[in-house]
Amino acid sequence: MALVLAATPLGNPLDASERLKQAIASAEIIAAEDSRRFHRLASDLGVTFTAKVISFFEGNESDRTVEILELLRSGKEVLVVTDAGMPTISDPGFRLLRDAIAQNIETTVIPGPSAPTMAIALSGLPTDRFTFEGFAPRAQGARKSFYEKLRFEERTMVLFEAPHRLAESLADALAVFGADRSAAICREMTKTYEEVVRGSLEELLQWSMSKEILGEITLVIAGSAAGSEITSAADAVSRVKDYEAAGMDRKEAIATVADESGLPKKIVYAAVVDANKMSK
Repeated sequence: MALVLAATPLGNPLDASERLKQAIASAEIIAAEDSRRFHRLASDLGVTFTAKVISFFEGNESDRTVEILELLRSGKEVLVVTDAGMPTISDPGFRLLRDAIAQNIETTVIPGPSAPTMAIALSGLPTDRFTFEGFAPRAQGARKSFYEKLRFEERTMVLFEAPHRLAESLADALAVFGADRSAAICREMTKTYEEVVRGSLEELLQWSMSKEILGEITLVIAGSAAGSEITSAADAVSRVKDYEAAGMDRKEAIATVADESGLPKKIVYAAVVDANKMSK
């Protein structure tokens, strides 16, 4: 028995590895995010398979995980593929892999295309250290909070965004990181209409508002300058105390630190409150 996670092409079928083709051809059971897309992929690859294909997507992931684990325990080999890229990376598969490992089931991965690594390579931004943030939240309030938490992230940031939310997401990123922060939009990677747009967040926002955006989007944003963060909770509290010692009242001190750091007042206030609780 073995659980095999396999990366599939992002768009261009020529990116498929020989290991992927062999795995599809020899598989007993294939868990596919979209069975129609999988059949199209197999056709594009010229691969004939005899495996039973079962659906495995976000909506049925919990139930299917239980079912697949039973198949694995019975001695079956299961190949997991998603619509594009690596299973578990903002796609189904993580819970299944975690539970298989916990049950001492053999697991392996067939490497291959990955949108985050391709996008950061295309972006022209630093690649020595980066962080993958998955999909930005859909709701504006949650999305603003998402970016706010990354305000002082020094590593290059990679995330996914839906094309119809790209302009709104860029506007929120601009409000937090500033108009001059470098970034790149990678659209439809490896496909016929692949496009990479590089520039400041202001330039990318203007570009996204000038046309209808279609296709798969990966957004890459440069990290903040090293040493720019003065606002860990301890730093914020220390700055507030300094201003209070200089004669400011607490409300004014909190507002001043918030202005200096670019953090919301409520975050600075919460840090001060938490520090006071700890000292009692």
